[in-house]
Amino acid sequence: MLAFAPAILLMAATLFSSCSKDEDLAQANVLVIHASPDAPGVDLLVDDVKQNTSALTYPQNTGYLKVNAGSRNLKVNVAGTTTTVINANVTLEQDKSYSVFVIDSVKKISAVVVADDLSTPAAGKAHVRFIHLSPNAPAVDIAVDGGAVVFPNTSFKSGTAFTPLDAGTYDLEVRVAGTQTVALDLDPLTLEAGKIYTVFAKGFLTADGVQALGAEIIVNK
Repeated sequence: MLAFAPAILLMAATLFSSCSKDEDLAQANVLVIHASPDAPGVDLLVDDVKQNTSALTYPQNTGYLKVNAGSRNLKVNVAGTTTTVINANVTLEQDKSYSVFVIDSVKKISAVVVADDLSTPAAGKAHVRFIHLSPNAPAVDIAVDGGAVVFPNTSFKSGTAFTPLDAGTYDLEVRVAGTQTVALDLDPLTLEAGKIYTVFAKGFLTADGVQALGAEIIVNK
């Protein structure tokens, strides 16, 4: 299972510290994903300077952004306001890649930070990981439809390492962990050789519409 960094530390770092204009500066790569189903969009301030031009909203992501490495002061505000929900000094390592997931219900909003291993898959393989980000869903297994479990017993705020799988199309389902009870049928997942993917559970177990339990796929590379 993945070791997630303490929730709040890097969230600020991610979001939008897009844009260093000096290519000679030491930088890290940061991908920010809005996975809090009922939270509004957010803005990011780096050293008190707003970095984004439009709010990041559920369940969108920024793509990898170049962020100056080293120690930074970062704030996350509710979009268009001065209401700060996270204020942190963070350290980013040069040339490393990170994913930051903004998670949980709006009353408990926080973030989890994951280091991303973007090493190239072997010939004919793709790399896939699963992260459980549905606040009120139980632990789950990700399994082939009617078949073997691929990612077992994953609970909220936890996930798997990137795992090599044969390229191809998979029909997957989400089961209550340790049972044959299907909580969610996933759309067919087509994995291309050489690519790296994150699949994350999103939404609320009992909600409808955009906040309903579902899954989102990110192509990391």
